[in-house]
Amino acid sequence: MKLEHILLGVLLEHPSTGYDLKKFLDNHGRFLRSNTQMSQVYRSLGLMESQGLVTHTVDHRPGAQDAKTYRVTDEGTAMFLGWLTGPYTPPTRFQDPELTVRLSFAGFMGREELASLLDVEIRTREDEIAQYRHRDRREDWDPAIAFDEELAESVKERLHRMGSAGMDAHVAALTELRAELRAGVPGSSPTPKGPR
Repeated sequence: MKLEHILLGVLLEHPSTGYDLKKFLDNHGRFLRSNTQMSQVYRSLGLMESQGLVTHTVDHRPGAQDAKTYRVTDEGTAMFLGWLTGPYTPPTRFQDPELTVRLSFAGFMGREELASLLDVEIRTREDEIAQYRHRDRREDWDPAIAFDEELAESVKERLHRMGSAGMDAHVAALTELRAELRAGVPGSSPTPKGPR
């Protein structure tokens, strides 16, 4: 997943300026990508425009700097949808944003496409739980400097439990979402409309 995918998705939801895109990434998109600089947004927009994925119009603002409003072209739409609905390979860490980014643009997918995406993620994480949850986690310590083995073991075990709980919550939430999708539930309870 690249910054361009996020920018195309947001622009397909509503044409925006570079400033608006940066504001989105800093607020609503903060779990999709961290620490995106304004220069990265404009560099990506310039590259995408040179590739024919986006185009812009200039909004003249008397007494202020003119603003470029970007829109996605047909080629950009095809590229975005190809990525969004194309094959999904779950990342090695379930916390990586690849799935979250795709889910955040669920409105561009059908319910069955979305359920299939969730199937892949859930199956992968359940396989990881089966393989790694109860693995032998003992260490053969041989430290070269002062080292508190009891403390190290205690913290490692705590981290394992925290990671396990996080993975379990991830799988449970996605399983619930998949069941709701298949039952036709999502979208039935409106969310408050407001600025993104």
